[in-house]
Amino acid sequence: MLLPVIAVFLTSTHQNSVVSADGLQLTWGSEFVPVYGRVLTEKAGFSQTITAGTMALNSTVMALGFSLGKCLLSLLSAYALVYFRLRFASFLFWLIFASLLLPIETRILPSFQVVHTLGLLNTYTGLVLPLLAAAMGTFFFRQFFKSVPDELIEAARIDGAGPLRFLVDILVPVSLPMILALFAVTFVLGWNQYLWPLMVSTTGEGYFTLVRGIERFGTATNYGMALAVLAMLPPAIVVFLLQKWLVKGLVGEQK
Repeated sequence: MLLPVIAVFLTSTHQNSVVSADGLQLTWGSEFVPVYGRVLTEKAGFSQTITAGTMALNSTVMALGFSLGKCLLSLLSAYALVYFRLRFASFLFWLIFASLLLPIETRILPSFQVVHTLGLLNTYTGLVLPLLAAAMGTFFFRQFFKSVPDELIEAARIDGAGPLRFLVDILVPVSLPMILALFAVTFVLGWNQYLWPLMVSTTGEGYFTLVRGIERFGTATNYGMALAVLAMLPPAIVVFLLQKWLVKGLVGEQK
């Protein structure tokens, strides 16, 4: 499993002639290229308007906005559906759940039209906002909240806890494994988004993400391979750091 990753890394740190002549040569002499420092900080030889550092920043903003926004909206919508007496709550839940049938790829043109009309093209808001609806997250939180013991709810009422305090002091702590699990999954999904950033970043390269940059500049050079390595690192780090919480959240274990 690690062999392709190692091959990409070695390709990114060697000149093209060294890589393509007789396969990968595991030498670190004069052929080694300090490519990562140049890709992250310099425009010359890579792009005239943007560096990989800027693209990494754009990817980070998009992934964090994507994951944090989905977690917050999922938590609040499930909280409202379970603990507030809403008319047609079940119908509203299934209406939200039905939105899984309409991923961004199926509504790409009307979504683009709305973003264009609102003047959000080539902005961070345009990158993140149309992707925040999270039916699956709402479903998981709703099912989890329904499993919270009634005694806990009664104890909170006796202590005089209002809706906001009940949410912050009780539900959020016991939901922490699920929140972190959802954060890890949605961070990876947000980081790897390709089609929507391709549509939104219409003028210039200022809002290119790393995935978008790989498509634009290709992987035929060691610079492109360096982009591929940089694009793999943050999702791997997030999953590695949150793997314990990811397992707990997936199996529904409470803290």
